[in-house]
Amino acid sequence: MSDPTRRGELFGGADGARRFTGPTTGDERRMLVDVLRAQRATLRLKCSGLGPELSLRSVEPSTLSLLGLVRHLAEVERRWFRRVLAGQDPPALFSSTADPDGDFDGATDDPGGIAAAWETWRTEVAFAEQFVAEAPDLDVEGDDSWRGTVSLRWVLIHMIEEYARHNGHADLLRERIDGAIGI
Repeated sequence: MSDPTRRGELFGGADGARRFTGPTTGDERRMLVDVLRAQRATLRLKCSGLGPELSLRSVEPSTLSLLGLVRHLAEVERRWFRRVLAGQDPPALFSSTADPDGDFDGATDDPGGIAAAWETWRTEVAFAEQFVAEAPDLDVEGDDSWRGTVSLRWVLIHMIEEYARHNGHADLLRERIDGAIGI
């Protein structure tokens, strides 16, 4: 019997439960990587089974949507891992100086755009995962115009925080779309 004080169980049943199987003690890198992996999996899970509904907005005047979150988090992955830590200079994906909220504002129900956003997000996550796996340690540093010198350790912690905050948004957005709740 479930606890009557909880609003929802794990989202997605067994698939949702598999997100939280990583270590709870031990190596720092392994723990940080696993917690970030679980946060990324939570975003995928909150968006699962949806098509054009991914572009539905939260509440006027906000342009927040699940698809906007996917696009935004692709930008965030790209910024911290490619630009700051790897020192690359790739173009922005969905936003620009002229359209700083393009990641959210440009999220439409076009099936091609939805597929492209997911592919872009997966590409940026794969780059980040490879970068972390190949880094000699968590003290690898990069220079950021916002924070100054940052370590890979700090970026991993920041990414966990970034996903956790936006997964809270995803909880509410998904519930508004089809009533699905759960952690």
